[in-house]
Amino acid sequence: MYAIFKREFLSYFRSPVGYVALSIFSFLSGYIFYTQFAYGSVSISTEVISLRSFFVIIVPIITMGLFAEDKKRGTDILYYTTPTSLFSVVLGKALAAFALYAVMFINVIIHIIVTVSCGGVFNVGDFGAIIVFFFMAFMFIAIGLFASAITDSQIVSAIVAFVFILVSQIISVISGYVGTAAGSMASTLGLSNSKASSIGTAVTNTITWFDPFVKTQDFSLGIFSVSALFFLLSVGILFIYLTYRLLDKKRWSQA
Repeated sequence: MYAIFKREFLSYFRSPVGYVALSIFSFLSGYIFYTQFAYGSVSISTEVISLRSFFVIIVPIITMGLFAEDKKRGTDILYYTTPTSLFSVVLGKALAAFALYAVMFINVIIHIIVTVSCGGVFNVGDFGAIIVFFFMAFMFIAIGLFASAITDSQIVSAIVAFVFILVSQIISVISGYVGTAAGSMASTLGLSNSKASSIGTAVTNTITWFDPFVKTQDFSLGIFSVSALFFLLSVGILFIYLTYRLLDKKRWSQA
């Protein structure tokens, strides 16, 4: 696994991908921090929460070639014809992408140091926002990894990961529309307004339950929830497992 991790992590800096991701993240974090600093009120949690919105751009960039490029070159056959553990391959690639995110986050660490040095405050809410950031990064990287494993096109992989992550970011909006539609449908079926409304609310709440951003919104207030972190971790592990099963199925088809 270490060999895979090392190869994939260093490959980010042998191609434009790593530098593009670093540049985008550095620009966004720097701009957010400068804007706050200029107004004399810096909040690290606000910066980190704002950066979470850009998972939809950065994650597809750093994960699109993890498996798709190997498939395009035909080098993926090595995974199926050697004794290498496929799970080690999947985990090594996921950790490489995660490590790149950790490197990018050095920008925020510098901002924390500057903030504290200038008399600012780094509180438990800021710490909570950072914890959520990394758990979400792991979850979305796992999704991007799966997207890269289902195709040999980096563009298609990036689009699939983009759509997955975008949907996760607007689940609350989607739940509102679906809940309203369910309530209206129940009303047209002859149910009372109160029952139709309760059905619509139930549908909305059910869909919203899957929203990772809603589940973790209290972390920036210093209110931690183990169940929310477990949810993010579970989804990430699920997609890593699905990626492994997808590759394992192909390995047996090569036999």
